[in-house]
Amino acid sequence: MKDPKQVTKGKKNRISGADFERRVRKDLEEKGWIVDKWSNNVEFNKDKISMGYGQKFADNIHNGKLIPSKHKFRGPGIPMAMGTGFPDFVCHRLIKCLATAMGELSYKVIGVEAKSNGYLKPEEKEKCKWLIENQIFSKILIAKKTKVKNRIVVEYKVFEVEE
Repeated sequence: MKDPKQVTKGKKNRISGADFERRVRKDLEEKGWIVDKWSNNVEFNKDKISMGYGQKFADNIHNGKLIPSKHKFRGPGIPMAMGTGFPDFVCHRLIKCLATAMGELSYKVIGVEAKSNGYLKPEEKEKCKWLIENQIFSKILIAKKTKVKNRIVVEYKVFEVEE
C-alpha cells in the first residue's frame, strides 16, 4: 500500500516540474530560440568487463545510440506521459549572416534539460557527454530555478564535458 503523503508529494512534484518546464520554454522563446520537445533518448549497450573476482556490467559510451523515447504508462484512465526524451528540449536559431555559397542557411542547435535543482544524475551526465561528442547538439544547457526578490527566475548553466 502506498503512503498517501508520498502520493500527494509525488503529484505536487510532478506538477511543479511540468510548470518549470513551461517556464523554461517560454523564457527560451522570448530569447529568440525556436523550441520543441525532444522525443529521443540515448541508450548504451551494457558490456561485461572482468573485474578480478567476477564480472561487472559497465556502460560503454562508445556503443551508445539514439533511440525514440518510450511513452510512460501512468495508470488506467490517466494520459500517458509523452515527453520523456533526454534532454527536455531541442532549440535552434538562425546564425546571422552565415549562408553557404549554395544559399543554405546555418543554424545553431542546442539541447536544454530543465532541472529545478540544477543537478544531473550520473547517467544523465553520460548521455550529455555522448550527445555532445557525437555532435547531436553544439552544447547542452541545464536550466535551474533561482529566486530573485521572491520571483522564480530561470538560470542556465552550460554542461561541460569532463575528461
